[in-house]
Amino acid sequence: DGKDEEWEMGIDEAGRGPVIGPMVYGACIICSKRNNELKEMGFADSKTLTEEKREVLFERIKESNVLGWLVEVLSAKQLSGSMLQRAPYNLNAISHDTAIGMIRKVLAANFNLKKVFVDTVGDPERYESKLSSLFPSIEFAVRKKADSLFPVVSAASICAKVTRDRCVRDWQFKETGVSFSTDYGSGYPSDEFTKVWMESNCDPVFGYPDLVRFSWSTTKKIIETQGESFEWEADEMEEDQSQSKINGFFTTQAAPMVGTVQTEAPFFSQRSLFAATVM
Repeated sequence: DGKDEEWEMGIDEAGRGPVIGPMVYGACIICSKRNNELKEMGFADSKTLTEEKREVLFERIKESNVLGWLVEVLSAKQLSGSMLQRAPYNLNAISHDTAIGMIRKVLAANFNLKKVFVDTVGDPERYESKLSSLFPSIEFAVRKKADSLFPVVSAASICAKVTRDRCVRDWQFKETGVSFSTDYGSGYPSDEFTKVWMESNCDPVFGYPDLVRFSWSTTKKIIETQGESFEWEADEMEEDQSQSKINGFFTTQAAPMVGTVQTEAPFFSQRSLFAATVM
């Protein structure tokens, strides 16, 4: 089918809740006049299918001359960094921006995209309004459990779920000098295998390998219990310096006399660090 035909798109994610592994967004596109063929291919909500059935359907998607597909893998490290940065980038915002980015990729490939079906994150009406304002020429349907309502979203769900499963199953730890068991189960906090693995693999100083989401409360609680406590000297200095700056608005300080040497802060003197130039 030509790109100038009318096309539809489905978007869904897998792995939003786990403490282990990536969150994966999947998308599928199909020419609108052929969307009935999706039902014949047997697509359904990926969570209701066995792993073997999902694998078969994913291979069918990749071989299909009817469907186009793409995935975005958001690693645990990427999610942790975003959510724990000074100005937190929350999971809903990450999810929205990932979906928006996928729509833009399809449009950039010059497909005549007319309808997009999305499994909601947050309030569906607000999300739909947000997408409609960004892409006024596209008709949106944002729904709860959209993967069970629209076959094209079901196909996207399968792409996301199978990709995440493979990422977790085939994960290669990059950390050197230490070995980790791969018996971590599904990665969901409620999974008994995941619970045992999290309790048994927390390093008291470094916490966990990159496979784990440090921004999850499950991780934070275990680190608080099993981790070593410490204080950053730099944090104490910043507090002192901030107080000095505030006091400076209310008091005047005499300029140092010519020939006198200003005292270095302990952080620098203890490390034999000195100014290279004098202002």
